[in-house]
Amino acid sequence: MKLLVVGGGGREHAIIKKLKENPAVKEIFALPGNGGIARDATCVDIAATDLDGVANFAKENMIDYAVVAPDDPLVLGLVDLLSDIGIPCFGPNKAAAIIEGSKAFSKELMKKYNIPTAKYEIFSDINKAFNYVSKQKMPIVIKADGLALGKGVIIAETYDEAKIAIKSMMEDKVFGDSGNNIVIEEFLTGPEVSVLSFTDGKTVKPMISSMDHKRALDGDLGLNTGGMGTIAPNPYYTDEIAERCMEEIFIPSMEAMNSEGRTFKGCLYFGLMLTEDGPKVIEYNCRFGDPETQVVLPLLKSDLLEIMQAVTEERLAECEVEFADQNACCLVIASGGYPVRYNKGYEIDIKGDIDNLYFAGAALNDGKLLTSGGRVLGITAIADSLKGAIDKAYEQAKYVDFKDAYYRKDIGARALKALEE
Repeated sequence: MKLLVVGGGGREHAIIKKLKENPAVKEIFALPGNGGIARDATCVDIAATDLDGVANFAKENMIDYAVVAPDDPLVLGLVDLLSDIGIPCFGPNKAAAIIEGSKAFSKELMKKYNIPTAKYEIFSDINKAFNYVSKQKMPIVIKADGLALGKGVIIAETYDEAKIAIKSMMEDKVFGDSGNNIVIEEFLTGPEVSVLSFTDGKTVKPMISSMDHKRALDGDLGLNTGGMGTIAPNPYYTDEIAERCMEEIFIPSMEAMNSEGRTFKGCLYFGLMLTEDGPKVIEYNCRFGDPETQVVLPLLKSDLLEIMQAVTEERLAECEVEFADQNACCLVIASGGYPVRYNKGYEIDIKGDIDNLYFAGAALNDGKLLTSGGRVLGITAIADSLKGAIDKAYEQAKYVDFKDAYYRKDIGARALKALEE
């Protein structure tokens, strides 16, 4: 089989490495991929958002199956385009991808179908938004309606901060048209859990839970990032909570999308908050999370390609989705200064064997790997205990060297503390 994976980050690298385990896979193309992914796939310099370019390439190269991984091409309708020219895909169509493409849509969906989430209001008028937040308890959460590279959410501690956030989104357009409408919602407290799930619109099969670390600095300080590391499974996500989520959130979400005529087929990501009132949805994503994918897929024992094809063909119920009874830790190594300003073009030197190495911001130049992004690579280690996985990931991080390399020193610390409680 010839496969195509759309995207070019650590998530896509993890997907590609897992797909390669299937003996039927003869060749994988990554569009656009990156310098590190080039070790495992043929990279083609076509942007993920160049829908016609991707479709033409897929047709000309007689691709047997395509995986559309990032949010932008999904929301733009790449799966629809590829399907129309006869190429089976993993990923939701445009109608279903709106569950991430519009936060206003997802909040209204949850309200309509009684799926637990934070209380909220939606605004298109800046003065009405100002008036509303002036009467609310702080902190409060301000969200741009559309896609914003994972950065369109601001937690405002004071009314003045809330006003600045609203103005930046609606008037200054820091997130472009994504901020034309905003969602203002109550601030929830409790442990956060990420649960990726396979669904074909008939069946939901959750993957192993994980815990992301969004802040740039140790102690969960600093700016929000795309994610500085993850661990799996999440110790806060007990069997009892998992059962409750299945009954109150996962299946109702799938059925709600069906009722709206937007059947979701692909990876539906649930960002959850375990509050005193029970689990609630913070956000949906219409695709694999990053870097959650890098910590979840290495634990997958079942064949990823077979699962994806079963989703496409709406026979997921027949397909086994099994995970190893082990722990994993993914440590992201970034460029110093990320997520604000950082330099690029430094040579990446890998000095030892790393079990699972996923490249994100890496470019190939004259045979040398150079840094080309904020999050450069991820290291995922697996062990029988969480502490063992964490220790192993940090030990292997010593094998990576490039100028200004930076990583958090406390990935998994919160989870270890939870296990002790």
